[in-house]
Amino acid sequence: MENKLVYDIHDKPKFGAMLIFAFQQVLAILAATILVPVIVGNGMSQSAALFGAGVGTIVYQLFTKFKSPVFLGSSFAFIGSMCAAFAGAVSTSAGYAGLIIGATLAGFVYVVIAIVVKIAGVNWINKLMPVVVIGPTVALIGLSLAVNAVNDLKVGKVEGGSPYVALICGIITLFSIFAFSVYGKKMAKLIPFILGIIVGYIVATIFTVIGIATDNVQLQLINFAAFKDMTIFAVPDFSFIEALKGVKDIDASFIATVAVAYVPVAFVVFAEHIADHKNLSSIINKDLLEDPGLHRTLLGDGVGSMAGAFFGGCPNTTYGESVGCVAITRNASVVTITTTAVMCMVISFFGPFVTFLASIPNCVMGGVCIALYGFIAVSGLKMVQKVDLNESRNLFVVSAILIPGIGGLSVTFGKVTITTIACALILGIVANLLLNIKKKAD
Repeated sequence: MENKLVYDIHDKPKFGAMLIFAFQQVLAILAATILVPVIVGNGMSQSAALFGAGVGTIVYQLFTKFKSPVFLGSSFAFIGSMCAAFAGAVSTSAGYAGLIIGATLAGFVYVVIAIVVKIAGVNWINKLMPVVVIGPTVALIGLSLAVNAVNDLKVGKVEGGSPYVALICGIITLFSIFAFSVYGKKMAKLIPFILGIIVGYIVATIFTVIGIATDNVQLQLINFAAFKDMTIFAVPDFSFIEALKGVKDIDASFIATVAVAYVPVAFVVFAEHIADHKNLSSIINKDLLEDPGLHRTLLGDGVGSMAGAFFGGCPNTTYGESVGCVAITRNASVVTITTTAVMCMVISFFGPFVTFLASIPNCVMGGVCIALYGFIAVSGLKMVQKVDLNESRNLFVVSAILIPGIGGLSVTFGKVTITTIACALILGIVANLLLNIKKKAD
């Protein structure tokens, strides 16, 4: 695959351009990063989660020697684990302590696996998960998010708003991104998401102003009331501060409960970690599992999750939205990613900025996500092109991944859920091994 990157890993854009590129990455990862604490509840801070994601990303970059251009955001895979930590705690403060303990245990799993990989190498992983397995899995990562993007496409920020008005706004955003990416000049091609969101926000504002003026709630997409109660500067409610209050309520039984909720999920996310890095490797035309090495990416992800949860409560993971942004803009500059991390940490203290970002209507972000998730899916399909699908064994392996994955297969054991992606990947690995036994014997 020819490397057509505008900015390669070690390239450094000019300072002003770098800030713009970093802000685009912030927009790409923002919605998912702050959504996790909203879902978990219990007073978790969105700003703290954003700060924690920035910290986790910097830790990841340090471990990977600034060679892997991807942002780490709040992991959806651990939502059930986080809820279990609160449910099993005698107080909310103890629940926060459970979040940090759980993330530390999950991160430790990554550290152990990293040591194994360092000793045994990565060849066994390449044999266990060849292109016929990884390709459709990467495609599935994008396809599995399609429902989220489509649902967002029909929703604004005001209750009672018309889904058709939201849809119009989302479609305009989507086609604006297409236009800037394909027909724009050099700079426009590098920041199509920022420009697309600006266009979408302007359209949403026009609809909302008309709706307010005519007292028609169906036209309103932006909730401007959110700006009235915001503070200019505020320190995020970091998880470790609340956790310290609950240390006295922790006992061995609670730690065991948290361990059962977190540790198995870490093994599941390990498979997704490999798929994400295989996908990113195909985009930047460099094998990240070899350089900086899978052991380093695992250490960065694991320790980054520990650090991120210490501040924001949420374990972190590499974000498909970030990978998609790299793929579409062809900007793989690690300096840009590092600047994104610092930017997230800084803006988490400023109310107006966080409020503005949070006020972007779902429909606008839905338009953005269709482009992002689509690129992830296409990246996986490009990998599948290298596979001979005239061979029945390959066709069946791909089928074993895509159909259960698109169908939403997931399995829950108590408090542990094996996600759709993990289930599909496991089925693909088993199918590939079984269908190639005779081939290896021959």
